[in-house]
Amino acid sequence: MTAVSSTPGYVFGREVARLPAMAGDIVPIELGLTDDNLVTLWAPRWREGDDEWEAFLGHGDHLYGFPGVAELVAFVRSDADNDLVEHPAWPVAAKLSAVEFEPDDAYRFDIVGVPELVAEDVDPEIVSQLQDTFDLVHSLGEVCELEPVTKFFDRPEIATLLQHGAGAFEGDGGEDLWNRVGTAVAEDWDAVIDSLDAIVATPDVDAAIVAEIESELVAAEENVVEADDTVEGEDDDYEFDDEDTDEAVGDDFWGAVGIDPIKIITSDGTWFTLRCYIGEDEDALFLGSNGLISAFGSERALARYLADRHDHDLATVSTYDEIRHAATDGSLEVEVSDDNVYVLTGIADDIAEGTDAVDPDQLDLAVELFTDAANYAGDDSTDAALAGSTELGWFVNYVLEPDSSRLAPSAPFDAEVAAWRELEREFEARLRKQ
Repeated sequence: MTAVSSTPGYVFGREVARLPAMAGDIVPIELGLTDDNLVTLWAPRWREGDDEWEAFLGHGDHLYGFPGVAELVAFVRSDADNDLVEHPAWPVAAKLSAVEFEPDDAYRFDIVGVPELVAEDVDPEIVSQLQDTFDLVHSLGEVCELEPVTKFFDRPEIATLLQHGAGAFEGDGGEDLWNRVGTAVAEDWDAVIDSLDAIVATPDVDAAIVAEIESELVAAEENVVEADDTVEGEDDDYEFDDEDTDEAVGDDFWGAVGIDPIKIITSDGTWFTLRCYIGEDEDALFLGSNGLISAFGSERALARYLADRHDHDLATVSTYDEIRHAATDGSLEVEVSDDNVYVLTGIADDIAEGTDAVDPDQLDLAVELFTDAANYAGDDSTDAALAGSTELGWFVNYVLEPDSSRLAPSAPFDAEVAAWRELEREFEARLRKQ
């Protein structure tokens, strides 16, 4: 489903906001719908002339979905007519190996599972997962002009969730907003699913070709297993020390380039950026410039930005071109490790309750991030605010390095909360949100 001209109005292609030119992408995705999971292709955005477009694999009034990767690949290789053939990346996609059509975990959207998500207690990770699914369904609704979908996303509580993420559920009104999101899903989500089910079609493909592709997929999986077994066999006869472990981690793409994706959950949403440490002093260097950090609302948005040449501080790092090249050819996967996820929400409220209420790991990571960002900007105010001689510094040190021989901070903690919120404001002011 793609537009083949710059004229808006195609059922499966829509003109989207004008953006800087970026490398075209066609991404395999999995949709959890009523009749089971289906795989298809999504072209998030590409430029045609002066216009930006977004599309999904399909033709006419139909969204094409397939029960498995083999059927999807068989269709792509069949040269059958579809609207994506005009996409600039289609000739490349049509020649990819079958295994490259397997959707990554970040591109699996459990649409029928949304009611189960909103039945959970509100949590930043739950909200982030819901945002990703809502973003995808919102795109489907606009591209395919599905009235039940656009009606659902016109609801103010849903718009608030999409705009502000986990931050929308902080404070006294957070639980009420989460309940209203649940009510919206209970009232309208069935209609959303029905409208998507109604446009799905599965074109016939040659069964013999599907069988060949399934064999190709099995062979690729066996190669992976054999490679894993080889490594395990070598491990059995080899004792790793710390240096060996570092070398093993370096085999990973991000470890090899020495630059890490990081995820930041703030009061107004979830953001992604890059950071590395340079020099003997291991000074933090972010994706950004002039002390401001470029932050993106999704891994996909970050990857698209990285595909183009931009003037920023990380461009001076010797390995950065490897990232840009991977983003350009579509092989880049923005994967954030657990120790690079920074949840800033709720810390101030926990501080107000006292040292026992604060999660030391969450606090430690937040302090690390605030300090890195301030040092990157050449600002020593964060170090000063966290100095052991301040009330906040004393509180933080007590939580991170508990010692029964030291006098515990005592309530009320108004000064500590105010100082922490000021650090949050200073940090968020350093984010250049894209």
